[in-house]
Amino acid sequence: MKRLIKKQVLIPVLALTVLVGASSFKSDFFEIAKQIEIFTTLFKELNMNYVDETNPAELMDSAIKNMLGELDPYTQFLNEQDVESYKINNSGEYSGIGALVRSYENKLVVVEPYQGYAADKAGLKAGDEIIKIGETLVADFDDNAGELLKGANNSSVEVTFVRQGATKTTTITREGVEVDAVPFYDMIDDKTGYIVLSRFNRKASKQTKSAMQDLKGRGAERLVLDLRGNPGGLLSEAINVTNLFVPKGELIVTTKSKVKKFNQEYRTRNKPEDEEIPLVVLVNGKSASASEIVSGGLQDLDRAVIVGARSFGKGLVQRPLKLTYGTQLKVTISRYYTPSGRCIQSLDYWNRDEEGNAVRNTKFNEFTTRNGRKVWDGGGVMPDITIESLKTNSLIDALETNNIVFDFATEYFYDHSFDSVDGFNFSDADYSGFKAYAKDQNFSYQTKTEKVLEETINSDDTLLGAEVQEKYKDLLVTANRGKIEALDTFEKEIRKNLEDEIITRYFYRDGLYKYYLSHDEAILTAKELLADATKYTDILK
Repeated sequence: MKRLIKKQVLIPVLALTVLVGASSFKSDFFEIAKQIEIFTTLFKELNMNYVDETNPAELMDSAIKNMLGELDPYTQFLNEQDVESYKINNSGEYSGIGALVRSYENKLVVVEPYQGYAADKAGLKAGDEIIKIGETLVADFDDNAGELLKGANNSSVEVTFVRQGATKTTTITREGVEVDAVPFYDMIDDKTGYIVLSRFNRKASKQTKSAMQDLKGRGAERLVLDLRGNPGGLLSEAINVTNLFVPKGELIVTTKSKVKKFNQEYRTRNKPEDEEIPLVVLVNGKSASASEIVSGGLQDLDRAVIVGARSFGKGLVQRPLKLTYGTQLKVTISRYYTPSGRCIQSLDYWNRDEEGNAVRNTKFNEFTTRNGRKVWDGGGVMPDITIESLKTNSLIDALETNNIVFDFATEYFYDHSFDSVDGFNFSDADYSGFKAYAKDQNFSYQTKTEKVLEETINSDDTLLGAEVQEKYKDLLVTANRGKIEALDTFEKEIRKNLEDEIITRYFYRDGLYKYYLSHDEAILTAKELLADATKYTDILK
């Protein structure tokens, strides 16, 4: 019990500090003080009197996460490891094995080894299941085992993994890893440049500017900026990237908060790199936050044509606030608004459905761009030209959530070979193989229609009668059959996701972007548009 008391004295102090730190955002100080006192007393009595030994740290961690879970998913408590990861994401540099891994309950799965880095040189492949790091079994490690892969430069770690049913071991020598904001750029044709901007870390504007200069030196007279899959990052870098294309002093973002000091206007501060070059920006459903500030701002200012699919819709701004013992609270402090005055936030986290999920905005307000074009708020950035293959739906989301595309690509990689990306071909027979694979995996998901039908069938409403109930069941069977048929209906969209995943296995991310230059529908559409000056200008008018 003495050991328990020593532990529990420290945690309430931390809780007190966290909540007092937040008190500056509240007007009713008495109510906050009252709740702090109640919580501290409860926490103390619980730990001292509970029938079994408790873990105060775990209890507090659970309490904090549940409290923040009532808000939005971007307001998070960051422990010391999380703080370090947050810094790494912003700086774009860290020391480790150089691979993207996904954590599961009893294993880590390699999602993508970065070309030329330690994991790649040691022979790890996407789909490898890491089960042991050093002497530590991943299944026995309570925290994120991926942290064990990080370490000092030139230090070694032995990794045991499973590949295609066989257990293998390799030793990886850690090294410094640089995560580029611009992982690729090249010429699409002799007059059109292409830049991939994959994240908004501190390198974003500098690397984008450098790529622009190089491409223009190679003859680029028009430009495609690819923000697809870019989850965002630093607000300052979003302003700086936009500034490359618009004049100094231009309003890009306005933030609004209940706290006066967070109500700010962000304007461009520098001379633009090129405010005349014709520009197309590519977005999709995974373009979020800073990506939407850039694409939304350039759209509102009629500086670029937006091509692709509706972006994610994150119109919230976070700021890390320092707490005690090296921890932080990353908290949503404001909403941001594009130059036209719209907030593109798509999900309403403060109004939830019966299952506790945030409600998606369905009512959109109309705004106008500088030239008077109509744009709307509340649902991400809508493209000026839509690319059907980039759209998503519940089927495509379910395929990703259940790793059907990822796992099929793993199997495909070991059964096929290609000498070069130019020789890659995903045939109709290959797609038929994918459909068979999805069925074999007992792939299933529930549509909104099915949910309503099941609720009706399982209800106690006797007014429907047996005959009506049976018809509902028939509809449910038909709907389920239609989901499998949807693999054909949305073949174009699914095929693109499959090709992207598979090409990356053989030729890394660099090979995928090279493949895009001559095969990607969005890039080919942008190329054709930029070559037609009249059509490009008419869209912006």
